[in-house]
Amino acid sequence: MRIDPGQIDTWVFDLDDTLYPREQGVMGLVQGRINAFMVDAVGLPADEAKVLQKQFLNEHGTTLAGLMANYAIDPEKFLRDVHDVPLDTLEPNPRLDAVLDGLPGRKYVLTNGARFHAARVLERIGITDRFDGVFAIEDMDLTPKPAPSTYRHFVERFRITPHRAVFFEDTPRNLAPAKALGMTTVLIGDGHGHEIGDWVDARAPDLLDFLHPLSMKDAA
Repeated sequence: MRIDPGQIDTWVFDLDDTLYPREQGVMGLVQGRINAFMVDAVGLPADEAKVLQKQFLNEHGTTLAGLMANYAIDPEKFLRDVHDVPLDTLEPNPRLDAVLDGLPGRKYVLTNGARFHAARVLERIGITDRFDGVFAIEDMDLTPKPAPSTYRHFVERFRITPHRAVFFEDTPRNLAPAKALGMTTVLIGDGHGHEIGDWVDARAPDLLDFLHPLSMKDAA
């Protein structure tokens, strides 16, 4: 599917493993923190806690949502503990900054991550100023993607017209509610082995390569 930038006035991006390559390893560090938190929270051996964490992720959208549904935990402590990771492996990306600057219209981040984590990542990449807003897990009232209500709240908050918006995301199921609202959907990466249905309009191995032809600013 070809995207006509003249028909788009809002560009929406997932954060982790979308605005930067998965190979830079940030989510691996976060996952390590999540595993450690799970062991402490549920009192199971590490291997059993990891299985339960995957179950929570599949059933509830995030580990936090699963923990909150089944255990008495402090969500603020969870968000602080698991996202407070070093970002040394995350590389500044001036080419992405230039391409984003050349996209016509508004730009937003829609992430299941914590607000402070999003701020740190955008600052590290060097693209903070390119975004008109960030909608993080706190803004979702801790109800993560792919809950349809979260997408409705997002478009209402920023007065987005869905059929003039495009959403970039690395997790296939998180694109389905956006498509249902009328957004154009683009999967970044291989989908992590998950089902890729007809709610995905386009696929791209690399975000920057996909965006470059759509930008009105030379990023060479």
